Amino acid sequence: MELLQMNSHSFSTISTKKIIQMNDVWTSYDSKNYAVKGINLSIDRGTNYAFVGQSGSGKSTLLKLMNGMMSASKGTIKIDYQTPNMNDKKFKSMMHTIGYIPQSLGLIKNITVLENILIGALPRMKKFQSFFKIFPNEEIQEAKKILKLVGLSGKEERKAYMLSGGEKRRVAIARAFMQKPTILLADEIVSELDHFTAREIMNLIVDAQKRMNLTAIMVHHDMQLALEYSNRVAVIKDGEKILEIGVEGDKIVDFQTGDLTSDEIMEMYSDESKK
Repeated sequence: MELLQMNSHSFSTISTKKIIQMNDVWTSYDSKNYAVKGINLSIDRGTNYAFVGQSGSGKSTLLKLMNGMMSASKGTIKIDYQTPNMNDKKFKSMMHTIGYIPQSLGLIKNITVLENILIGALPRMKKFQSFFKIFPNEEIQEAKKILKLVGLSGKEERKAYMLSGGEKRRVAIARAFMQKPTILLADEIVSELDHFTAREIMNLIVDAQKRMNLTAIMVHHDMQLALEYSNRVAVIKDGEKILEIGVEGDKIVDFQTGDLTSDEIMEMYSDESKK
């Protein structure tokens, strides 16, 4: 009887703990030189994962592979069971669940804070509403709630170009939250900010993770900040993942034993913390 009941159960979906998986991924911008080489990684749902490395090392490329802006030349990528490809209908239908914040932030400088945030609601609106940007009242109220969440209450009518660097980042985060994402991809979201403001932004994202069960994948330059806020940190060098570490208690744990010694790992951490 119990078996019959189980078999007759109607399952609507299937979930995996590993929301992002990459297996031997390579990609190139010019079909000659690889920007990413042999990347293997898996990211647990609801965690904070960070890429750290020098400019041009391939960190931003990895985010573009995850949101379908680029395709892998070799290897496989799965985002919640889907292969990221903007030409694939199944992936396009789930793209709104991936909030992407580029280095440039992508704000429209001559429209208001509220209008910038409401752009995040466009994917779930009807074509007519989307084309003319006719936002239902419930979407406007939701945007105002998110404004409060990111600490921008009272600034909804301010034009984006009038904001400080930290405020612009909050608007970009709010726009991504408006998409109701399950994954947040953020490229250098706290770069060029002072340490106090950077931690304010990171605290905001961590708080949102708890509220929304969000998976955050972020690009950082600061190893200390990355380790402080991330479950795991992948160090990228010349397109390769040379190290994967995290903090457990008072220890830095090496999840990818490679050519680096423990002294070299600690030196990398302390060098970044002095910047």
